[in-house]
Amino acid sequence: MPFPVVATLSTRAGKVILVCAISSACAALLFSQSFSVPSKKPRADGDDADELPAQPLSRDAEASRAARAAAASAPQQAASAVPDVNAANAAASAATDAETNAAKSASSAPPPAMTVRSVPLHTSFDDAMQRLGVNAATTALLVHAYAGVINFHRDLREGDTVSIVVAPPAASGPRNAADSEPLAVRVQHGTTSHDLFLHRNLQGKPFYYTKSGAATTPSFERYPLAYSRVSSGFALRRLDPVTHQWQSHDGVDLAAPAGTPVYATARGTVSFIGRERGYGRIVVLNNVRPYQTAFAHLSRFAKGLHRGSRVRRGQVIGYVGSSGWATGPHLHFEVRVHHVPRDPLTVALPGNDAGGLHGDEQARFAAQAQRLSALL
Repeated sequence: MPFPVVATLSTRAGKVILVCAISSACAALLFSQSFSVPSKKPRADGDDADELPAQPLSRDAEASRAARAAAASAPQQAASAVPDVNAANAAASAATDAETNAAKSASSAPPPAMTVRSVPLHTSFDDAMQRLGVNAATTALLVHAYAGVINFHRDLREGDTVSIVVAPPAASGPRNAADSEPLAVRVQHGTTSHDLFLHRNLQGKPFYYTKSGAATTPSFERYPLAYSRVSSGFALRRLDPVTHQWQSHDGVDLAAPAGTPVYATARGTVSFIGRERGYGRIVVLNNVRPYQTAFAHLSRFAKGLHRGSRVRRGQVIGYVGSSGWATGPHLHFEVRVHHVPRDPLTVALPGNDAGGLHGDEQARFAAQAQRLSALL
């Protein structure tokens, strides 16, 4: 509000004017400061509702500031997390590389070497195979496979050898019968080599074939028993040791201990079984036409055998004896072609009917046999 100014004409009036001027200046200064600071009106209890909207605004601001702070710090946290992720990825990659390298090393490692063994044939093929660690069942299989190639009771000579190739022993697990089955066998008979190679069919049954995959077992086996010697050969005329008369000897006499099993040399049908003058106990088989075989001087017949019985190759039909006109235990063995006696040791016999390998199976077998043959 305006201050009254008192003016006097005296000297004293000047003083009054001066005081009033100073007062006006001070009042103006005070009013200007008062207007520059907004005054706060006293609030009643009902005035709180006017300021409630201000509170959410301040919280949103704080939330916004917190979000901005979090956003600003996220790159730093992500950046700090990247080394950890990178380290984990690097570790996983290193582990994978190690496994891959180990697998490559295992696959590139050369397979265990095959084992080659060789022994001389001193006494018998069975003895040689036993010394090589081959079991009896596999030895019998090999004797059967070699039956059409070599006779181990007659053909072996001093200096002959047998060699085998066997797979490396398994790293773990018990040994089984298959562990002693040679993958390849060579019988060195003089200057001639007779090689056979193992093959298993889909059922796992073992067979031995030649290098080309052909079967060696003929439809006819030449020898019906394990004999020690030929005591009397085939002859058109000879002096009979019993009758002391000159007459033909229509077969061969194979000396063997009494009771030695006698086997059918081919499949056939029993056409005669019984006793016959001179022959004693005899079995006659009708084989594939025009062949016929006879087995005489037997001590007894196989059980269940009778006329008309069908027999297979290798089946026991009787046992060595000395019935009939015989001076000692032996087997009189005949082979007849068109009912004409032929020398059993030299007569041409039917070819193989046991078959062999064919197609892709034969090609794979031949390739494997070629690799094994190089080791013998």
